[in-house]
Amino acid sequence: MHDFEKMGVFYLGKEYDIDSKKQSEDLVLYKSKDLTTHAMIIGMTGSGKTGLGVGMIEEAALDNIPVIAIDPKGDLGNLALTFPQLRKEDFLPWVNVSEATNKGLTADDFAQAQADLWTKGLASWGQDGQRIQKFKDSADVLVYTPGSSSGIGVSVLKSFNAPSQAIINDFDAYRDRLDVTTTSLLALIGISGNTFTSREHILLSHIIDHAWKQGNNINLTEIIMAIQNPPMKQVGVLDIESFFPSKDRTSLAMMLNNVLASPSFKAWLEGVPLDVNRFLYNEQGKPCVSVFSISHLSDDERMFFVTMLLNDIISWMRSQPGTGSLRAILYMDELFGFLPPVANPPSKMPLLTLLKQARAYGLGLVLSTQNPVDLDYKALSNAGTWFIGRLQTERDKERLLAGLEGLASDKPFDRKKTEQIISGLSQRQFYLHSVHESNPVIFSTRWVLSYLAGPMTRDQIASLPQSGSFKSSSQSTSRPTHTSFSSSVQSNQSQPLLSPQIPQVYLPVNSYGNSKTLYQPALIGVSDVFYQSAKHKVSLSQNYVFLAPIDDGVVSVDWSEAQRLDLSLKDVSQQAPDNAEFAPYPQPAANVKNYDLWTKSLNQFVRTNVGLKLVYSPKLKLLSQVNEDERDFKIRLQHAAHEARDEAIEVLKKKYATRISTLEDRLRRAQQAVEKQSALSNQKKMDAFVSAGTAIFAALYGRKTVSATSVSRVGSAVKSTSKALKSGQGIGQAQETLQSVQEQLNTLSLDLENQVMKISEDFDVSFEQLEEVEIRATSNNITIPLVALAWVPKE
Repeated sequence: MHDFEKMGVFYLGKEYDIDSKKQSEDLVLYKSKDLTTHAMIIGMTGSGKTGLGVGMIEEAALDNIPVIAIDPKGDLGNLALTFPQLRKEDFLPWVNVSEATNKGLTADDFAQAQADLWTKGLASWGQDGQRIQKFKDSADVLVYTPGSSSGIGVSVLKSFNAPSQAIINDFDAYRDRLDVTTTSLLALIGISGNTFTSREHILLSHIIDHAWKQGNNINLTEIIMAIQNPPMKQVGVLDIESFFPSKDRTSLAMMLNNVLASPSFKAWLEGVPLDVNRFLYNEQGKPCVSVFSISHLSDDERMFFVTMLLNDIISWMRSQPGTGSLRAILYMDELFGFLPPVANPPSKMPLLTLLKQARAYGLGLVLSTQNPVDLDYKALSNAGTWFIGRLQTERDKERLLAGLEGLASDKPFDRKKTEQIISGLSQRQFYLHSVHESNPVIFSTRWVLSYLAGPMTRDQIASLPQSGSFKSSSQSTSRPTHTSFSSSVQSNQSQPLLSPQIPQVYLPVNSYGNSKTLYQPALIGVSDVFYQSAKHKVSLSQNYVFLAPIDDGVVSVDWSEAQRLDLSLKDVSQQAPDNAEFAPYPQPAANVKNYDLWTKSLNQFVRTNVGLKLVYSPKLKLLSQVNEDERDFKIRLQHAAHEARDEAIEVLKKKYATRISTLEDRLRRAQQAVEKQSALSNQKKMDAFVSAGTAIFAALYGRKTVSATSVSRVGSAVKSTSKALKSGQGIGQAQETLQSVQEQLNTLSLDLENQVMKISEDFDVSFEQLEEVEIRATSNNITIPLVALAWVPKE
């Protein structure tokens, strides 16, 4: 396994030495957990910021982290262009024919050249087709086109869904949601105004607020009708006519109606509803990379859609439990216009909310731009990681340096050196500043797995291989209709007379009106069941309501044929409604003794057939919750695995930290010893050679004749030289010590890396085979509070 395949880190590229202009082999592995403090990517056109963004999204998918990507430029649809076999045939439909012609190549030849380029490029960064396949297997890439049918449509104007009760109970959160929804809707028709002074804003917010406070969703048609006939009689202290005359309200209603009636807006009413949970995970709980391509929209339409999407992301976010691990990513490929420093467009408030609050819920924002001077830097001070590429103007550079200096207020910041580094960046080179690291890093981005074909046209998006079908969990569900147990029945005008010992109940009618309702007989059984399992630590109660047909045959009631109803005893009545007609009842229904038999048989049926079916993860030893389907359990499981993995790695690193620190200290001392021994040895040799040379020179060229003293002096000098040469052996010993400590440190570091990899594997639940667990209740834990003759309205 390559180092960059470890779960929990993003392989961004390799370090680059800007002084020597050389790229090293040291990998830049960014901890996914650090992204909870958000990131900024800043660079001019051609700096490689889109490639960096695509690479980060790919790494997130490989780590089983879902991504919502807002794509104003049309580049991110390239994430769907992944070709594991790297064949010419795969590239051919997507190559730029004009570029091929300019290079004097046929489309086929150019496609082959691109396939060769991608094969070579991937290999140079330690990647291949297998990693592309892993990316494809890890996440579904879906491209949505709001306001267009070229990709997957998004129904935004169909319904403005009421926020969760948690948001309604949070005054500030609810007020922000209401204001932003109203502002974005008015912006769609060219009306902008102050929240406190615009009567259009005040009226619309009151109408939407009235629906939401009652727990109801409201669509555009209902808003238009409510403008003409408001649900409130007065606004503030003024009656509705004084505040907003009917003539003016009709004009406002006409403007919104024109939007609704416009053929171009038909696409806004069709497609999947805004459902962030389904944008993040597919029907099987597999992570998704959901790209929202909005390059085809006007500025007002972009603002409207982005604001609505951000609002839904906030609602989803606040429904999640808190976490310190990365749960999902919101990526925005061009922030210009959505978070300006002075103006307050509708998108600004939800973006500020996300930047301030998303960290606590594990939602990381990655915001990219080529216009750094047009951003609200006070808001962006919440970003803990900055990726800075080539910049276009000195003004951009100065603004960025000021921002970085502010982030480094508690650390020394070398402004001049940083300016020199940023000025020296080339294409695909970035300056990485993170509050989680002590020093910045200069790196070159890796080769992306996706084929970067350039901005996609609508026709190209339409031909993308979209993964699977999309169904929304937020679609409204009505109460299930009751089964009709006979296709043709005769009715009696009056209710049949039965023994008062036979309990009778009447199920609610799903339709409205004063027309007569025909009731048919059936048997209703209610069961309270207590499930208990010490092994799986389960202890809970469940209530079931069954509706079974009654036959005249030998077996009058078979509970296995019963329909399970989503009803409670509060939903049924003991009084027959007015204008009711009744079908004849089967003879067994008139026998009082049968109800005791049916009660016993229901108890037996529940004991043998109505178990509590759950799903179990052997790896994490987690059990699904009641009413939690397998999809939602897999989603919860993936994030629990990320949390457990991050925690285990932190514990492991703390365990090794002391030993590594000790060895690093010994290594420094060994290096110092080698340097000291080397310096001493060289000095001794020099002194000895000088001494010997002086003695010989004096003996040969001195004014005095050679004597015993001079001979002795030469001998002493020669002996000193011999000792000095032997002192070099001390260097060898110091070097051996240095090598030994280095080997110990390498072994320990390798052991740590291996254990980190093992932890990553242990907590990888992507392809885990889940086990089904069924817990059955004993007879003593089953209570049957009601078995009665039920009169069921015929639908």
